[in-house]
Amino acid sequence: MAGLTDDERRAQGFAVRREVLSDAHVDRAIAATTDLNADFQDFITRVAWGEVWSRPGLDRRSRSIAVLSSLIAHGHHEELAMHLRAALRNGLTVDEIREVILQSAVYSGVPAANTAFRIAGEVFFADGAS
Repeated sequence: MAGLTDDERRAQGFAVRREVLSDAHVDRAIAATTDLNADFQDFITRVAWGEVWSRPGLDRRSRSIAVLSSLIAHGHHEELAMHLRAALRNGLTVDEIREVILQSAVYSGVPAANTAFRIAGEVFFADGAS
């Protein structure tokens, strides 16, 4: 995203972040911003959302698959539920997400996939997606 100013990346990042994670999620993150984490919130909005998620090389479905796989592999359970919801918004089906988690069992381990299935069940049951 060469040539964009920080303000343009920030605006683009907020737009993409809202589309992928929802207005409610982003509004909660903004409301929870403190002096301690303000620079970090700005960083993820500009870089993760305004640069990486905004690149044309992968569609959002593919990016969601990559994110789910990474979160499962690294045990980032606190982010997994949020990105399971995002994956649905990005067009993945529950069946496709099931396959991503099953695939992760082979490469990231059965315990990681077991936890991911538990979290997915909680998300999908609470959201009514399954």
